[in-house]
Amino acid sequence: MSPERGGVTADRVEVVQLDVAPEEMVRRLKAHRTLGAAPDAELAWLAAHGVVRLFAKGSVFVATGDTVGKTYRAIEGLHALLSGHLSIYVDKGEGRHKVMEWLPGDVSGMLPFSRMKASPGDVIFEEQSEILTVYKEHFPELIRECPNVLAAGLAHELNNPASAVIRSAKSLQEGLIAAESASRALGAAGLTPAQHEAVDAVRQACLARRQSGAHSPVEEADRVDAIAEWLESHGADLAVAAPLADTAVTIEALDDLADSLEGELLDAALRWVAYGCAARSLTREIESAASRIHDIVSAVKGFTQMDRETVAQPLDVGQGLADTLTVLRSKAKKKDATVNVAVEPDLPPVQGYGGELNQVWLNLLDNALDAIAVGGRVEVTAKRAGGTVQVRVADDGAGIPEAIRARIFDPFFTTKPVGEGTGLGLDIVRRLLSSNNGTIEVESRPGRTAFTVTLPAASAGAA
Repeated sequence: MSPERGGVTADRVEVVQLDVAPEEMVRRLKAHRTLGAAPDAELAWLAAHGVVRLFAKGSVFVATGDTVGKTYRAIEGLHALLSGHLSIYVDKGEGRHKVMEWLPGDVSGMLPFSRMKASPGDVIFEEQSEILTVYKEHFPELIRECPNVLAAGLAHELNNPASAVIRSAKSLQEGLIAAESASRALGAAGLTPAQHEAVDAVRQACLARRQSGAHSPVEEADRVDAIAEWLESHGADLAVAAPLADTAVTIEALDDLADSLEGELLDAALRWVAYGCAARSLTREIESAASRIHDIVSAVKGFTQMDRETVAQPLDVGQGLADTLTVLRSKAKKKDATVNVAVEPDLPPVQGYGGELNQVWLNLLDNALDAIAVGGRVEVTAKRAGGTVQVRVADDGAGIPEAIRARIFDPFFTTKPVGEGTGLGLDIVRRLLSSNNGTIEVESRPGRTAFTVTLPAASAGAA
């Protein structure tokens, strides 16, 4: 077993994979609060590509600091909670506390465009729970096939940190009002220099960071109880027990304060210290949640180019390819693929629509990774060709049989098994390139297939 972190053990995962019929899964997804409004075809795609698992109460889904590839790949997928209850507990040096929870109908985990690299806390099942997981390697197809699911998932992911901002801001307002009231009482009391020093000593103790990762829920409860008993024995407000317990203050430090102050003055000092320190913690939580919103929005904008004008404009092909490869990184890693990208120095920008061209790169690279065997190679080159820019995506897969080569751009034509492809990928590529004044050609033989996209350079196509 791994060492305990924050009172939980990273290896403590009791899980059973369930075999749920696709039609039953679609029926259950229709009742899902976040995803249920999506079209039946998108729900059927989720049912076909998702894995349903049953987790026991107390299992640790993700432990603090876990990165992609650990803890049953929990960070590597989109998770739709079908039943049960999940909570995340974070210790930022001020004590371990619950910061968020998920109930049936919620979505969690990694979504397309997510920049999450590691878990900020321990994610624990509060009761037996069922989860449908779609792993990251399916995200490129999810983007193409399930726009309504994607929109719902992104809205839900944005809503989680937004709700945390609202909740923390409300608590901050209440705490500031309480701190101001206590501050007025202390100001009116005319404290002596020695009393000022005693209050400041407790305040500094509260602001100090507690040792991280050593506080289980039982230990936290015991600490709150101990401070509550101390407050009660000194006639102080029991409401400050929890905020004081979240700090590094010790009973000894409280005893020192009680030696200098007593009665209403002691109570006012404790309220001022507790709510003042809580305010600092809440501002950090607001900053963290707001940063999460910023990261999500930035990632979506970077890939979709949604902040650009709806007119063709000069675009950096190299950056678009880099953004797309980031989305497909886990799929390439799973296949142990070598993906080489060579962009000609000083390559001129192309004239086009960023979001549409990124979709072209996504489809071509996704297809190339599907075509290669484990350990295969994908070569991407971008170079100048007169007044155009040519982007070539080549793979060392088995090749496209000559008998079907002329049909690969036809709508709904696919060589993939039923449920694994719609046959629209290359048709979408062809149509998107047409709207960007581009063309596409294919050459294929056993061991090498290359798609070559030609686009007008901005210098040649710009008005």
